[in-house]
Amino acid sequence: MKKLLSFVIVGFIAQLIDGSLGMAYGVTSTTLLLTFGIAPAVASASVHLAEVATTAASGVSHLKFGNVDRGMVWRLILPGSIGAFVGACFLSHLPGDLIKPYISVFLLMLGLYIMYRFLFQGPSQKQIEAQKLSNKQLVPLGLIAGFLDATGGGGWGPIATPVLLAKKGIEARKVVGTVDTSEFAVAISATLGFFISLGWEEVNWFWVGTLMLGGVIAAPIAAWIVKILPSHLLGVLVGGLIILTNVRTLLHTWAVSEKWYTIVYVIIILGWALSIWWAVRSHKKVQVLNSAAN
Repeated sequence: MKKLLSFVIVGFIAQLIDGSLGMAYGVTSTTLLLTFGIAPAVASASVHLAEVATTAASGVSHLKFGNVDRGMVWRLILPGSIGAFVGACFLSHLPGDLIKPYISVFLLMLGLYIMYRFLFQGPSQKQIEAQKLSNKQLVPLGLIAGFLDATGGGGWGPIATPVLLAKKGIEARKVVGTVDTSEFAVAISATLGFFISLGWEEVNWFWVGTLMLGGVIAAPIAAWIVKILPSHLLGVLVGGLIILTNVRTLLHTWAVSEKWYTIVYVIIILGWALSIWWAVRSHKKVQVLNSAAN
């Protein structure tokens, strides 16, 4: 019973973060399964099967709250699905650990840029809704994010969210909602790929069921949070999470002494907290100015 509640809570927290910030469900859940000694391919297959239900609930919730760019969703789904299917079929033969550090460096730089943009440009900058991303930009993004999602047990949100968020003219809540909604098709494609290469018998249905339950409960709550949060505050929250997760990856990859872990994490978390305080303070100033103008 304790194990059941533990995994339901993990699924709930993972989806709450993922649905609110556009990433972390796959990474959080897969990491947990790996700590129990489950093979990477089986862990990733179990998480993606759970995501079929959680992303469906998340997508419906985001659509209900108006957090989705429908046109962008359709243009992300096809390349994302292809990338996820291919990655799932060849997971055991891919050098995922070799390319992970390079991706983490790229995402770390994006995270820093996103923090800068939403801290110093977000409150006063008007969103240009007419600006659209071309298929030349979205197709490669979908292929790479889908591929890495299947091979790493979570990569659709961590790749797609920061790249889209770095583009000016796109609302932060629309980025999060669009990425979460399109992930439904990615999860289905990855699951099909895993079933072809692994078979049904390899799936741990206990993990799948508990992760599903927690995620489905959290999905509408996360979509509501995205709806009510100011865009620049949401951007700062996403940027901080990107920085924290990718620094963690790089510390492990570069075999940095564990004595530095706590110091680095404390510095990042303090900086993140200060950034959130600054974003809230800036938002209040803008509200006061708008009230005075009216």
